[in-house]
Formats: sequence, C-alpha cells, structure tokens
Amino acid sequence: MDPEFWNNRYAAPGFTYGTDPNAFVVACAPHLPAGPVLCLGEGEGRNALYLAQRGHEVTAVDQSAVGLAKARERAARAGLTINTVVADLGAYGITPGAWSGIVATFVHLPPALRARVHHAAAAGLRPGGCLILEAYTPDQLRHRTGGPVNQPECFMTLAALREEFAGLDLRIARELERDVREGTGHTGRGAVVQILAVRPGSNEDLRNPSTPS
Repeated sequence: MDPEFWNNRYAAPGFTYGTDPNAFVVACAPHLPAGPVLCLGEGEGRNALYLAQRGHEVTAVDQSAVGLAKARERAARAGLTINTVVADLGAYGITPGAWSGIVATFVHLPPALRARVHHAAAAGLRPGGCLILEAYTPDQLRHRTGGPVNQPECFMTLAALREEFAGLDLRIARELERDVREGTGHTGRGAVVQILAVRPGSNEDLRNPSTPS
C-alpha cells in the first residue's frame, strides 16, 4: 500500500475512518502526560485533532499528502493547529526521548519494518511517556471488517508486540474482540490487540484506564 493507494482512498468524499477518534485512544488519553504527542500513520487526522483539543502539541505523520491535507483543513475549521509530516514510516526518524505520547491505531506494517518502527517509538518516549496502540490480530481474517486481509503478515499479535516494546511497562496488553465503528473503513466485529505502555521514569501518574470491550 503505497502513497498512491492511500491518496486515492482519502481523495474520496467524506472520511474513510470517520471523524471521531479511536475509542481506545479516547479511553487512554487522560493518562498521557502533558507535552508533545506523535501520531503515526495518522491518515485524515481523527486522533490528532482530538489530542490537540486536549491541549497537546500534535505531530501527525503519514505517507498520504491528501489525508494530511484533510486533517489540516479540519483543524483550521476547528481553530486548532497540528503539525503534519508527509513521510513513509520506513524513512521517518523518531527523535529519541522527544515525546510525551506516541499513538498508532491500525498502522499495519510488514513485520521487519514494524519492529524497527516500534523499537524507535519506544525509544522516542520521554521518561513517563505513554504509547497507545490498537491493531488487528490474525483472527481478524474471520471477520474481514477492516485491516490488511490481503497482507496477513501485517496483522499483529500480543506476543510480538511484547518483544517489540521490550523495556516499556505494559499497563494494558491484551487481545480481544470488540465492535469497531470507524467510518466505512472499519465497520463491524473486530479482533484487536491493545497496548498502553509507559517508559519507566519520573512523573508517572497513570491510573487503570477504563477501556472499551
């Protein structure tokens, strides 16, 4: 899925994954420390705008210029500012120790690239910083309500994510099924993995978040 694929998808009227933020991001957002947040594979900006509304300085990265343009337009209409970077995640450098939060929802990459990006994301957190991730697991092939069904190697498992985020404190780490209602792109019962992880350090103030099931 190259930039042309995503540009064509996001050029369609409306918003492929809706305008509401991801439900797991909403549940975990109160536990993000103050400071800058990086949204990876952010598409049309639904999570980025939500986090900007909560007072974070947000940088949204995606390979689709069309998707990020729609994000900036929505932000401007709402009186918000978000930073956008058009980049392939394979080429984007996550600055170590720079981020209070890093968010990735349904960013399904080939395994080798995914491991590299996730290692960089873990290193990119400040002490006490949070990582929020939700993605489809291989069981999603039974549902086919979204996700890379033609690239099953891009699904994620909890076991693999534990290795890729080694060194972080996993506050939530689970596989489950839930209804995912996000535009036309994700509609119906889904098999997902959810991660809320913290980089050990000072100024941690995380409670046990209430999350959707």
